[in-house]
Amino acid sequence: MLELILVSAGLSMDAFAVSVSSAACSPNLKKRYMFRAAFLFGFFQFFMPLVGWFLGSSFSAFIRSVDHFLAFVLLAAVGTKMLVEVYAEWNENPASCPTGDELKCRDISSKRVVLALAVATSIDALAVGISFSVIGRTAFQPALMIGLVTFIFCLIGFLSGKKLGILFGRGAQIIGGIVLIAIGLKILIEHMVKAI
Repeated sequence: MLELILVSAGLSMDAFAVSVSSAACSPNLKKRYMFRAAFLFGFFQFFMPLVGWFLGSSFSAFIRSVDHFLAFVLLAAVGTKMLVEVYAEWNENPASCPTGDELKCRDISSKRVVLALAVATSIDALAVGISFSVIGRTAFQPALMIGLVTFIFCLIGFLSGKKLGILFGRGAQIIGGIVLIAIGLKILIEHMVKAI
């Protein structure tokens, strides 16, 4: 259960950082837009792992012999991607919003912008859904947890984004990346220990 909570928190960090930066860039953002955006972020974070799980299940017979290694690679890749994005953005413009995404300071009240951000921040959850499939976990409970945690974190990010500031948004992405890499390592090490 703790591992699932950590995965959920790690995956929600991109969406959380977008929420923080959106609130910082749009100080007069209405609460109804915050709730709508948080819901859409949470929904796509719930939906994408299910899609990933079904994709992984379709190819499970081909990847069973390397399932734990693949889970490690997917989680480590997602975590590393988060860290690299933060590092690149920090080098490019230390004073900018934390996401590094060109949509980061656009009008979050726009449905099109929110949908684009929700999809963009949930792509990583697709890969994690595949990793759940290859290690034989069910999809619905993890997906529900990921969606719920993302919704809550996004609400916190929107409602307190002005106070949390840019550095905290970046810090959240760094923590999320490290957590996902650590869980991937844990899965790989457990498999290697069992094989001995």
